[in-house]
Amino acid sequence: MKIGIIGAGFGGLSAGALLAQAGYDVTIFEKNECIGGRASIYSEGGYTFDMGPSWYLMPDVYERFYAAFGKRPQDYFDLPRLDPSYRIYFGDEKVVDIAADLRKNYELFDSFEDGGAEKLKAYLASAKEKYELSTDILYKDYRSVLDFFDGRLIMEGRKMHPFEHLDTFVAKYFTSSEARKIVEYSIGFLGGAPDNTPSFYHIMSHIDLTMGVFYPEGGMRTVARSIEAIAASHGTKVRLNEPVTAIEVEDGRARAVVTEQGRYDCDIVLVNADYAFCELELLEREHRTYDEHYWEKRVMAPSAMVAYLGVNRQFESLAHHTLFLDKDWEDGFDVIFDPSKAAWPEHPSYYVNVPSRTDPTAAPEGKDTLFILIPLAPGLEDTPERRQAFLDEILNDLEAKTGDDIRGAIEVQRIFALGDFADRYNAYKGTALGLSHTLFQTALWRPAHKSKKVENLYYTGHYTHPGIGVPMVLISSHIVAEEIRDAFPPEEG
Repeated sequence: MKIGIIGAGFGGLSAGALLAQAGYDVTIFEKNECIGGRASIYSEGGYTFDMGPSWYLMPDVYERFYAAFGKRPQDYFDLPRLDPSYRIYFGDEKVVDIAADLRKNYELFDSFEDGGAEKLKAYLASAKEKYELSTDILYKDYRSVLDFFDGRLIMEGRKMHPFEHLDTFVAKYFTSSEARKIVEYSIGFLGGAPDNTPSFYHIMSHIDLTMGVFYPEGGMRTVARSIEAIAASHGTKVRLNEPVTAIEVEDGRARAVVTEQGRYDCDIVLVNADYAFCELELLEREHRTYDEHYWEKRVMAPSAMVAYLGVNRQFESLAHHTLFLDKDWEDGFDVIFDPSKAAWPEHPSYYVNVPSRTDPTAAPEGKDTLFILIPLAPGLEDTPERRQAFLDEILNDLEAKTGDDIRGAIEVQRIFALGDFADRYNAYKGTALGLSHTLFQTALWRPAHKSKKVENLYYTGHYTHPGIGVPMVLISSHIVAEEIRDAFPPEEG
């Protein structure tokens, strides 16, 4: 039985591996020149950049994926735990390191406010409980409201406080702005803001503070390559530089994947490409589950501007992961999520990744690779002049806070922003992440894994449940692979 997968991102590669292992004949069609999707690679002048995901979190999810093939992540790459996990600049006022040792973080929170350590212990205990409760919820698909009428899930759902926003929940524990920002910052990586994200996502604090932040030696591209190797070992084929132009549907069934190079018969089609793009551009109107109106009404996760800088010296002011959180960061969320205020921000918070701090292969000896990411509202006007002016503003701020001459050290520079996300990844409105994790874009209310109009058409990736991030995408692939096996057992082919 032949399966055509559109897109060789983490979702397409992981689903392809699971389905090929189950006995399907799998071919993945990839638009770009390399695998990985948003985890693409940019290399120039001896500097190598992961273009997308840069955080390795939720190691248990990776372990579960590799275990399905009798493997461990460490069979493919070393996986040191970062210490510090990350560094935070609080405006111009304070710089702190978040340690791998929780005891040091308790001391840090005590320095922020009276009883800070005990408050953090209570907060993390709640986050751990919710994370452990969430396991079954994350790996379960939701196709109708009836899927919620499971006694255990109802009880677990109540404990998740789904109708309370994260900022309200956090305020019950912490009074200092530093403590609140540390436990809220990660919501940005889920494409949300503290005032529009359900409180159960405080599980992210258990994930990074308790479970730890890791780095796969060689970067996230090494993770993508390892999954490609697993898929290939089971017979999966990957066709690069072959954009899909249509999904051919006849009598309610997907019959073929059509590319710029040809037409390929398929018994099943699985989409890992941008969900909105596929629905609106690859399918005829009558075969779409979600129309233009649906997508216009969604709360999209931010886009971003990313600057990839190769610099001719090392900057010790920057850790492997460094966050620059503006004093008035709430205003920054407004210009990202409120369409009436959408604009290039004047005082943004931003993130700097320096993989060369851990990985000597990322830059020539004695030099650094800098990945600077600034969240932006999707759909903004994007021009080369605006990008460069914005980068100049960010470098002014970065140099003022670190005391380093970044500009004078730049040997390689590339800027990647909204238009590039749209061009390279067919991303709807140039979003970097897909759909935000609001309450009504969670679980049942995310776009479905299975088409409602085409019998054998499926979807995986960050638009679907459970959502944004490489671990979530791996879970999505587990879910959809099981659904396909149940509906179309390979032996029937």
